[in-house]
Amino acid sequence: MEFEYQKYSQYFAQVAGKLEDYAAQELSGLGADSVTARYRGVSFCADKAALYRINYRARLITRVLAPLLTFNCHSTKYLYTQALKLDWQKLMSTNSTFAIFATVANSKIRHSHYAALVLKDAIADYFVNKCGERPSIDTMNPDTWLNLRIENNKAIISFDTSGGSLHRRGYRQKSVEAPMQETVAAAIISMSGWQGEMPLYDPFCGSGTLLSEAAMHYCRIPAGYFRERFGFFGLPDFDADAWEKVKAESVIRSLPRGLIAGSDISADAVSSARQNLTSFKQFGSIAIEQSDYRKLGKLENTIIVANPPYGLRLADSDLYDFGEFLKNSCLGSTAYVYFGKREKIGEIKLKPDWKRPLVNGALDGRLCKYRIY
Repeated sequence: MEFEYQKYSQYFAQVAGKLEDYAAQELSGLGADSVTARYRGVSFCADKAALYRINYRARLITRVLAPLLTFNCHSTKYLYTQALKLDWQKLMSTNSTFAIFATVANSKIRHSHYAALVLKDAIADYFVNKCGERPSIDTMNPDTWLNLRIENNKAIISFDTSGGSLHRRGYRQKSVEAPMQETVAAAIISMSGWQGEMPLYDPFCGSGTLLSEAAMHYCRIPAGYFRERFGFFGLPDFDADAWEKVKAESVIRSLPRGLIAGSDISADAVSSARQNLTSFKQFGSIAIEQSDYRKLGKLENTIIVANPPYGLRLADSDLYDFGEFLKNSCLGSTAYVYFGKREKIGEIKLKPDWKRPLVNGALDGRLCKYRIY
């Protein structure tokens, strides 16, 4: 019995809200075919090499799901019987651990947690019937991640080929309060169009996520470079030779001294950023200093990226002061400022060239571009 993804080579990449079109473009560039942006995701077709490459190099997506079975589903009993028919031994063993994340919408099955329990029971019973024992659940670091999506009474059981969220790059060892998601930071770097032609600076660097994503972008370090394993290693048709060829495609370059730098007023933030950025020591240096942005002096002819931490390390009234700093100390620069709270945009008292929607967790924010003449 072939799984659905094996028949059609079709997959679904989950994406943070508002990034669907950008992610679709990225996946096309990584070898995906029949790419279609959808709500919170992108559907696409790919051969094995493209699937591995997308998991390894894509910066804007959260995970890639391989559909195993799609069926109309109006009851948990039918969900159980259909799931029991899948050949689970091709995907895991009794020595494996697994976890299920489920979502339901507009369906007779209304509770995602209960739907996940039903699928878990079907898998457990399958192995008990076949082997006399069952694999264990591990919700933190399982060998196999599975996804169940039930929408309009249609169920899709999928295998997570990423093996957990791809936003976990592996470089973040320490964090600060309300950190920016790595995929969102990567989107900001991408939307800025920065390619290293000018220095890049973050005056509110926090734990260094924007700087880390800028370094990975410039050095051409694959987004999954620091990950130890991917879910697709566990697919029954995993091709180790194709995977080695995909890894060999990446040509990483060094980071010139002084090209990327940042600062923060918080000693804890600076400590976190410095520790996280040690992952990039082999590629070049990124200078981090503890400083109030008002004391930085001139930041002229620079790409400035910023996620002002209002309410945390920056008083609300300081947004106006930050706008004055940009206007008076950053001539010839272009600033890309992320506002998690859209109502704060007016407080900076600068007219943006453009505003683009960008979701960071529960924040439906906006990225604004300011050119400083």
